[in-house]
Amino acid sequence: MSTKYDNKIDEIRGLISGLLENIVTANQISLQAFQSHEEKDFKEVQEKLNNITVQGDIIDNEIIRTFALFGPEAKELRTLVAYLKMTNEIVRIGVGVKKYTRRMKEHTNSELDLTPLSSTILQLHKSTIKALEYILQCFQDLDGCNIEEYYRKVMVEESKNDDMFAILEKEIMTLIIEERELSPEYVKVLGTLRKLERSCDRSVNIANLMLYAKEGGEIRLYS
Repeated sequence: MSTKYDNKIDEIRGLISGLLENIVTANQISLQAFQSHEEKDFKEVQEKLNNITVQGDIIDNEIIRTFALFGPEAKELRTLVAYLKMTNEIVRIGVGVKKYTRRMKEHTNSELDLTPLSSTILQLHKSTIKALEYILQCFQDLDGCNIEEYYRKVMVEESKNDDMFAILEKEIMTLIIEERELSPEYVKVLGTLRKLERSCDRSVNIANLMLYAKEGGEIRLYS
């Protein structure tokens, strides 16, 4: 494959890395916003992710152009297909972070007392960020990255994430029973926290796609 093709792939990788980095940073600010209840932090997350879908479309269009211009062979085709699917997962994570932050701002400004849940929410959010950070670290150095090792690391964080979410479900059910008048609001909180849980699942999807790009086989993603 030509040098022009290699340069194009490097360009696409750079765009994907930039998108991932933006989402990781937004996620970190979102965590900080929950801890500090600072309006400016909640707003900053919304602003950082405001054009997330447009950014994803730009990357997808570059991938499609590469298909058309270079007529890639089997291995290169596999990589481009993986990148195309990867962009979709990354954008959906970004959209999820944006919705999570907007809703969490509403929850923290409501009459709900989230203090009993705070410790577990923080752990859930940190495991989501950690999984994304592993993806970003590997993507920024694909040649030196042991993808199988990073895949295992992401799976560990996803397992922690599932455990934290299960704990939160039980804790929120207890609050619903104890504070029935606020039960609709607590149900909304659970739906908001599911955005974090799904983000971690999507990180596993991205890790799967990175493995597929390297080794082939079948693409298996979470629904």
